Amino acid sequence: MNSIMYTVLNADIPVIYIGLSIHIYVQCKKAFSKKSSLKTHQRLHSGVRLYPCEVCNMAFNKKGNLKRHERIHSGERPYNCDLCNKAFKYRGILTKLQRIHSGQRPYDCEVCNMAFKQKSNLITHQSIHSGERPYSCPVCSKAFKVRSTSTHT
Repeated sequence: MNSIMYTVLNADIPVIYIGLSIHIYVQCKKAFSKKSSLKTHQRLHSGVRLYPCEVCNMAFNKKGNLKRHERIHSGERPYNCDLCNKAFKYRGILTKLQRIHSGQRPYDCEVCNMAFKQKSNLITHQSIHSGERPYSCPVCSKAFKVRSTSTHT
């Protein structure tokens, strides 16, 4: 067995593990394989944002998040659909459109085998099987399976 360094915040603690370096942020117990990823994650908790937008001064903790935000100001749409020629600012929206074109439903319910195009729809669906009702009305305390923005009249 190889001994590696196990980083918890700024303290290095030797741990017996095979071939991997693990860095854990003790505040939320999230683990990372790279020390740089741990440092980036720490900025989420501290509120430090090193990458400001030059147009609106909004700031981000990751350079990639700033680049994605800058598309709002530039109008750049780098993600193009080969089938319908629509262009998008974000890769995730293109992925959703491609699933519409292909009919792909990659998220399967393990209970009833129903398939979904989006993971969020699968998660909402799973409450049918669990009976979970995680959302409650602040007025009458009635519980619901899905979040609603409707109000009492």
